[in-house]
Amino acid sequence: MAKTTKRFERVAFDVDSTLSSIEGIDELAKLRRVHVEKWTEKAMRGEIALERIYEARLDRVRPNIRMIAMTAALYVEHRVAGSARLIAELHKSGVEVLLISGALRPAILPLAHSYEIPGHRVYAVDVYFDTRGQYAGFDTFSPLARASGKRELLSALQRDGKTTAFIGDGATDLAAANVVDRFIAFTGVAQRPQVVAAARYVASSFSQLRQLLA
Repeated sequence: MAKTTKRFERVAFDVDSTLSSIEGIDELAKLRRVHVEKWTEKAMRGEIALERIYEARLDRVRPNIRMIAMTAALYVEHRVAGSARLIAELHKSGVEVLLISGALRPAILPLAHSYEIPGHRVYAVDVYFDTRGQYAGFDTFSPLARASGKRELLSALQRDGKTTAFIGDGATDLAAANVVDRFIAFTGVAQRPQVVAAARYVASSFSQLRQLLA
């Protein structure tokens, strides 16, 4: 079990329903006029493994470059109140800030840039397009397309010995709780009872997060 500390050298954030109030795949689905919301919610509650529905959602949505750009703008537009201030404070304190998400990488890069988080600190799933900008698949080898992916990724990062906090709202985030020094369940956008019940630390706002990261 990872030790608990009040000082963190690295802070990693989930994106959907944590830094931004949207679920990107659901917004993409709306643009395509299809529905995947029930699959998303079941995966976030831990009722179904992410890998069982990840490819199926994308096959249904088939996001093209234009849809990705529109959703990227929504991620930025719907940044959660207080998130920019907290991340700016973490940067100023010399904390390494990461984004770790099962979202599509090109859709969340503008959000990362809005927080001044460099691209090499953004961990997400790559998506591919053909010469016309139409959907041509995703990185099926990405661990972040699996329920255990965030745990695997953070476990690998932890080998450098940096004290790490991880903040997220879903079951895939909770899965990484015992490989970081502190997991904080964020309920400011969505409350998932299974996640809240299992988390030692819970925050409903970025003001509360600031206190838990101090």
